[in-house]
Amino acid sequence: MSSIDYIKDNKQKFLDELFDLLRLPSVSADPAYKNDVLKTAEFVKNSLISAGADNVEVCETAGYPIVYGEKIIDPKLPTVLVYGHYDVQPADPLELWDSPAFEPVIKNEKIYARGACDDKGQMYMHVKAFETMMKTNTLTTNVKFMIEGEEEVGSDNLGVFVKNNKEKLAADIILISDTSMISLDTPSITVGLRGLSYLQVEVTGPNRDLHSGVYGGAVANPINELCKMIASLKDENNKITIPGFYDKVVELTADERKALNSAPFDLDEYKKDLNIDAIEGEDGYTTLERAGIRPTLDVNGIWGGYIGQGAKTVLPSKAFAKISMRLVPNQVSGEITELFTNHFKSIAPDSVKVKVTPHHGGEPAVTPTDSVAYAAASDAFVEAWGKAPIPTRDGGSIPIVSLFKKELGLDTVLMGFGLDSDAIHSPNEHYGIANFMKGIETITLFYKHFAKKFN
Repeated sequence: MSSIDYIKDNKQKFLDELFDLLRLPSVSADPAYKNDVLKTAEFVKNSLISAGADNVEVCETAGYPIVYGEKIIDPKLPTVLVYGHYDVQPADPLELWDSPAFEPVIKNEKIYARGACDDKGQMYMHVKAFETMMKTNTLTTNVKFMIEGEEEVGSDNLGVFVKNNKEKLAADIILISDTSMISLDTPSITVGLRGLSYLQVEVTGPNRDLHSGVYGGAVANPINELCKMIASLKDENNKITIPGFYDKVVELTADERKALNSAPFDLDEYKKDLNIDAIEGEDGYTTLERAGIRPTLDVNGIWGGYIGQGAKTVLPSKAFAKISMRLVPNQVSGEITELFTNHFKSIAPDSVKVKVTPHHGGEPAVTPTDSVAYAAASDAFVEAWGKAPIPTRDGGSIPIVSLFKKELGLDTVLMGFGLDSDAIHSPNEHYGIANFMKGIETITLFYKHFAKKFN
């Protein structure tokens, strides 16, 4: 039986298994889901064993475990190291979901559930591609799996694991599916990722909540001051005002920008999909450039004071915000965090105190397009989709790409099959069944072409 036939014949089995995986609420950010995260690690372990992997183990870390497995068919052959993650974002706000976040449903040929695309659906494609190759005796390289449970909270313990297991993780290329493609009609391969600096700010005014009538107008309101401070972080051209922020930013050449903007993009469809009347961003750059090659600063959450039902005339003691900055080559997350911290404290009025708490970060990465592995991925898309993929820059962050390069000396191929419209990190996250099934097929073809080109 061919790989294509096996994939077609087992479509329902693959989907049923994915649904079982999606029902596990593996929210790494919330300790209330600890047992569910651990159950998910066991699920991944059992899936790898069932698919035919050897030496499968749940490797303990200081946080959630990493699932490792391998199949070494011949030490002389090249080795592919597959990375993915089994943890997911919180599902909140739950009331905005059209169906329960952890009870997957199919609507319009799409799977709706938290983690459907990011990253359970995409990670599981690799498990099923491996199973397909094992069952049809078409595996052409060695393969190793490293599936972690802390990607959504910064992968704090992955670095230690990688440093302590370099021999175990030795490979020739790393393969990841945790990114998107342009469309089902226009495949693409991500060749650039932005880095990340994520932190929380706390602004404190009086030592307790006050009556806004008795004290209003005489005592600084931390929420008001926080909003003014945040507003000052960008100028009228949407350029970030933190001193030194752009000092290390690598500007793309005119040819590189032209190539980036050659990707199919319909601005009207973009606005329609988001139900917005106008776009916004840094002056002098296109939407594709703003979302892929320029650094950003965004407020991810802001709170303080009374937010319950009805009215409470309170002048709050504290205000909070979570702020993220997406970084581009050659910005360094630690340096940007320090620049932000110093600047944010410097712009605070004397009437409030400011505390900045870093959460997690990661470095930007650019992957080569002239490698054997990239050529193999391109050929796999050509065979499966009938057209060559377009190299694109992704606005998201996968900090471990730069970690792998630093610690293991390995480049990464980012074969993502999601779509920007899949609502990852949002209510009603979904993933196309066609993307899932075609992804499995394309991944099996990558191994075939990689083995041919490597030799």
